[in-house]
Amino acid sequence: MTDLNDVLKKHVGDGAAPGAVGLVARGDRVEVVAVGSADAEGTVPMRRDSIFRIASMTKPITAAAVMMLVEEGRIALNEPVRQWLPELAAPMVVRTPASPADDVVPADRVITVEDLLTFRAGYGFPSDFSLPAVQPLFSELKQGAGSLQPQQVLAPDAWMAALSRIPLLHQPGEEWLYNTCSDILGVLIARVSDRPLPEFLAERLFAPLGMTDTGFAVPTAKSDRFTCFYRADPEGGGLRLADAPDGQWSSLPAFASGAGGLVSTVDDWYAFARMLLAGGAGGAGGRAGGRRVLSEESVRLMTTDHLTRAQRERSTLFLEGQGWGYGGSVDVEAVAPWNVPGRYGWMGGTGTAGHLTPATGAVSVLLTQLAMTGPTPPPVMREFWRYAAGA
Repeated sequence: MTDLNDVLKKHVGDGAAPGAVGLVARGDRVEVVAVGSADAEGTVPMRRDSIFRIASMTKPITAAAVMMLVEEGRIALNEPVRQWLPELAAPMVVRTPASPADDVVPADRVITVEDLLTFRAGYGFPSDFSLPAVQPLFSELKQGAGSLQPQQVLAPDAWMAALSRIPLLHQPGEEWLYNTCSDILGVLIARVSDRPLPEFLAERLFAPLGMTDTGFAVPTAKSDRFTCFYRADPEGGGLRLADAPDGQWSSLPAFASGAGGLVSTVDDWYAFARMLLAGGAGGAGGRAGGRRVLSEESVRLMTTDHLTRAQRERSTLFLEGQGWGYGGSVDVEAVAPWNVPGRYGWMGGTGTAGHLTPATGAVSVLLTQLAMTGPTPPPVMREFWRYAAGA
């Protein structure tokens, strides 16, 4: 009978990821497996507490932090963000998505907090990355590649100033666009709380949940557990080292990316998932000891699809059978064996993924150190999800 160890070992080595750590929880039954090594040379065995760059698995965590501020009454979902982000007080929008970046019209309305949470503010990636208004996201803001090279991104105020010179691709509320809104939310959190994003998350989320290995940098004392990160070599085959333990995450960056800047472990992200499954508490026996982190209503909003059918259908490059909650996707159609309506979570471009299913109490977390080459999940992820679903 196939078990999780067999599933992961099939995709380790021989040009695939050097190693992987997987967790599948069904109720109180938790299965965790670490296979392979933390480096391509095979000198460092993979461990359950190995640390990975989790990339876009950061997004749900950022959304949870925003909801803390909403609960405290410091911001409101329908509130315009211009008070805190004056750079976005009067955004301009390209006349059509294909128009030159200087062919613009004023936005029909202001951008709200919920526009950012639902990725419908007008900033972000569409299916066509070549559009003129999308190019500055790469060149000026270092989106995409910048999430894997955090030391090259501008400091928050300079980053926001650069963003203010880039037009929206769509009117606020009109379309779902990927990624950029989570980075804007990271700046919003820092300005509303008057604290740097790393400090806010560490005190308000990571400490209560016992997420001791999650942050925007890896201290020297933990570098022996930090995995190498690789890309597939398109020329010679095999793997090309993209970042070593003493590289981009060895010190705090000027811009802490709420879209993809965190490192974490399988148990840390599981603690976050259990909090959501428990309706915002640490969960019975969880690391937070039952301490409430979010309200049940905040968790419900995070894990509910907020897109219209038309918006979902136009976003199939990233959302196949899925809608979008706050900070993560929500399955709405069973287009694959692992798609269970209501399943919430997201993938990371570093070969990572974390999901939870409120209706069943299931959690799945997969961490590898091989970059994804596109929005289509790699074979190891699909097979892992199939196993986690019991399919």
